Amino acid sequence: MGSEKILASIGEVSDDTEFFTPIPTGYVPGRTKYVVVFGTVMSGLGKGIFSSSLAKILQDKGLSVSPIKLEGYFNRDSGTLNPYRHGEVFVLDDGMECDMDLGTYERMLNLDLTRLNFATSGQIFSRVLEKERKGLYLGRDVQMIPHVTGEVKLRLRELAVVSDADVIFVEIGGTVGDVENAYYIEAVREMSHEEGRDNFCFVALTYIIEPRILGEQKSKPAQLNLKLLNAAGIHPHIIACRASDPVTKKVREKIALFANVPIERVFSMHDCDSVYVIPEMLRGAGIDTAVIDRLELSDLVDQTSEEAARSTWSDYISRFRGAAHPVTLGIIGKYTSVRDSYASIIQALEHAGTHVDAKVQLEWIDSSDLTDANVAERLENVHGVIVPGGFGIRGVDGKIACIKYARENALPYLGICYGMQIAVIEYARNVCGMSHANSTEIEPDCPHPVIDILPEQKKIEGLGGNMRLGGFDVALTPGSEVSRMFGDREMIRLRFRHRYEVDPRFIDELTAAGLVFSGRSPDHPIMQVLELPREVHPFFIATQAHPELTSRPLTPQPMFVGLVRAALVRSGVSADVAESEPLRDGSESDSIDKATTSA
Repeated sequence: MGSEKILASIGEVSDDTEFFTPIPTGYVPGRTKYVVVFGTVMSGLGKGIFSSSLAKILQDKGLSVSPIKLEGYFNRDSGTLNPYRHGEVFVLDDGMECDMDLGTYERMLNLDLTRLNFATSGQIFSRVLEKERKGLYLGRDVQMIPHVTGEVKLRLRELAVVSDADVIFVEIGGTVGDVENAYYIEAVREMSHEEGRDNFCFVALTYIIEPRILGEQKSKPAQLNLKLLNAAGIHPHIIACRASDPVTKKVREKIALFANVPIERVFSMHDCDSVYVIPEMLRGAGIDTAVIDRLELSDLVDQTSEEAARSTWSDYISRFRGAAHPVTLGIIGKYTSVRDSYASIIQALEHAGTHVDAKVQLEWIDSSDLTDANVAERLENVHGVIVPGGFGIRGVDGKIACIKYARENALPYLGICYGMQIAVIEYARNVCGMSHANSTEIEPDCPHPVIDILPEQKKIEGLGGNMRLGGFDVALTPGSEVSRMFGDREMIRLRFRHRYEVDPRFIDELTAAGLVFSGRSPDHPIMQVLELPREVHPFFIATQAHPELTSRPLTPQPMFVGLVRAALVRSGVSADVAESEPLRDGSESDSIDKATTSA
């Protein structure tokens, strides 16, 4: 059942009661359990990493799980947010542009999520106002309580119905005390009362400071912020303490005392070498057992399933830590000062490196600083380069210089979205002789607009709405390099986020000069993957898609695997060692479950 059908089943609101708890059709109170994760002290503690790790260890036990991120900002989605402010924009298969934490959930849980797994204040308030205009509140004065909080509860229950999950993991964005998320906190407080004590587990993620000048851990900020949570009517059942180093027993005792939480349910969650180590860290601390006990889920635990899942995950961690061959890849972008802008690329390279026994090291290069004069020096120590997605004209000349150098010097190259568009511009200028080739995004009146916005995209109004978004099929040319990487398949599915395309008028001229468009839309004249033949270049591939969005630890994305393998050869590792069997696209692995149906 889609969410639109659920909304139609809510019915009218009575004026005879102050209670307002809309229940979607098919919802059974008590059937679904809820784990709610709050952040205290400061943002950026890794609530998404913690929540997804906790969800994974319950999933390993045979429980079905589904996450939802509740964001306080009024944007309807994350599509118009600057990466400097909020990290990368993660795109789901159904086209929802969302918070980067949704990527963490997909990778950790091996799930394809949908728009039902993400909510913002903009979405919540829009739904409330739409209902008010339709008269669904029967003339009531619409208020934060009960109507807005009721809408939040409805979103959670909708997800429970559609996903049929045993446990819904609710991550509330921001920090306790923030004005914009206060109504989310109130909503889950109300809902926990309605659902019953055995159906909700509250987890607070806090931060233990360790000032260098003092040389010891201090818990006072954590204590004060946990009191804010108590004042909001939320008494956490579990507290996870973030810190650089393991949190001492003395500090955990203080937290337990001031938060009224048993010491055995106050855990240390200190820094580690990979986010994929955290599930086992939480399991070792007993957090999974604490949640199972709190929610009375022990009858659903499958011990055999858990042992098999732990073994598979442990093998991945062992291969990650034991990778034998160091290789350096350059990330050429304009947001390189904020690593979260490229979070999925970083993860995809870890997945690929682990698969081929490579320890991937990254060199961040600001494209604004690259020129034809210094590009050789700046790329001297890298074995391959990635030009990732982006918008606007800043840093374009540096990216063109990088791509030209990579093409002419057999340096492995992977272009992503904007990285494909710039590759076409570079090829048109320096190989096809179109010296003024450009994108109309950069130069609207250029004489050779090899990159232009498609006519059907021009008809769509609004900055956040006129992009080609989500998952689309890609038809691959048989015998091409990209087809080989995907196991000689003729059709794959990739995720997209872009407005501009290769202008079809220039396709013949570009291909006549040797550029191969090996991936195309099966229904439209849209070029989705390009490459240079292997006899011309060891690895030169670019895609209009964002392949990093579908990479998973156990099913790495083939384009990234191909890049790392080529970089290994460039670094001096023999081709026999670098090569192995081709992979299927991680986004279409048989092991991937669907968290929800498309809304």
